[in-house]
Amino acid sequence: MPTECSADLLGFAQVEGRAVVAAFDGGAITSDAGALLLGAADHAIRLTKRFAACFHDTRRRHLIEHEVATLVGQRVFGIALGYEDLNDHDELRHDPMMAVLAGKLEARREECAPVAGKSTLNRLELSRLEPTRYHKISHNPIAIKRLMVDLFLDAHERPANEIILDLDATDDPVHGEQEGRFFHGYYDCYCYLPLYVFCGRHLLAAKLRPASMDAAAGAVEEVARIVAQIRARWPHVRILLRADSGFAREELMAWCEANGVHFLFGLQKNDRLIAEIASELARAAAKSRRATSRSSAGRRAAAGAASVGWSPRPSSPRTKPIRASS
Repeated sequence: MPTECSADLLGFAQVEGRAVVAAFDGGAITSDAGALLLGAADHAIRLTKRFAACFHDTRRRHLIEHEVATLVGQRVFGIALGYEDLNDHDELRHDPMMAVLAGKLEARREECAPVAGKSTLNRLELSRLEPTRYHKISHNPIAIKRLMVDLFLDAHERPANEIILDLDATDDPVHGEQEGRFFHGYYDCYCYLPLYVFCGRHLLAAKLRPASMDAAAGAVEEVARIVAQIRARWPHVRILLRADSGFAREELMAWCEANGVHFLFGLQKNDRLIAEIASELARAAAKSRRATSRSSAGRRAAAGAASVGWSPRPSSPRTKPIRASS
C-alpha cells in the first residue's frame, strides 16, 4: 500500500554525537518492494501474458485504459502480495509498485490511475464464456486449465522419467452468505471444498467446489485431462497418483488401472484393517514408547498408517495390495 508522507521531522536522543531523526519526506513509497522479484519471475516465464491470452477483449480499442494483460497481472500480483479483496485495489491503483509491475507509470486519461480499481477488476472476474453488452471481456476455461499444465511441462528442459501427482481437497472458509457455501462437519465451518492437483511445487489444477460433495468428486475428470496433456508431450513418463483416504474410490482406482497409471491411496481406519496390521501397529507403539520426545512425528507413528496401491502388471489387474507403514 502507498504511504502518505508528512514533511515534519521527529527528533530523538543522539547516539555517539550523531543526530537521530525520523523524516517522512520520501515522496511516493511502497511497502511491497518484494513484488519486484515477482515481476522478474513473471517476466521469465511470461505467466500473466499467457494467462491474458486466455481472454478475449471486445472493447473498443481507442477507449481502453487498462489492457487485459494489465488487469490480469494486477489481480495475480495483488493476491500474491496478500490483497485478496477487490476493495483493496481502490488504494492499490495508486501504489507505485503496482504501476511498475504493470509497466505503466502514468494513465492515458487524466481522471484515471495507472492501474484499475475494484469495479473494473470485478467486471474481469465476472467475465462470461461469450461477451455481452455489459461484460465485454470473455474467457476460455479450457485454455486456462491447459495453461497450468503447460507451465509445468515448460519448466523442464527434458522429459521426466517419473512424476508424482498429488490430489488434495481442503477447506476454503467463507465468512458471509456466499453462493454455494455449505457447513462441513470435518472442518467445522462453512466453506468451499476446492480440489487441487500438484506435482511437487507445481500447481496443475485448482477447481472450486461446494463443500456438500465428496472429496473425490470430479477427480477422475481432472486427472484424465492432466494425464492426457502430459503424455502428449512426455509419452514414456511413469505417472504415480498419490492421495489420502478421501480419494480411495473405486471409480478413480478403476480409471488408473485402465489407463496404466500407478496409484497409492491412504485407507480409512476400520476394524478389519486394524486386525490385518495388528503386528505393525504393535511395533509402532513400542517404538513410540521408546522415543525420548513426544513429537507430532511420534504420535503419528503410534497411530500407524495404511495405504492401497496398484502398479500395471500382466497378472491380477484388479488386485490392490495394501501396505501398512509405521
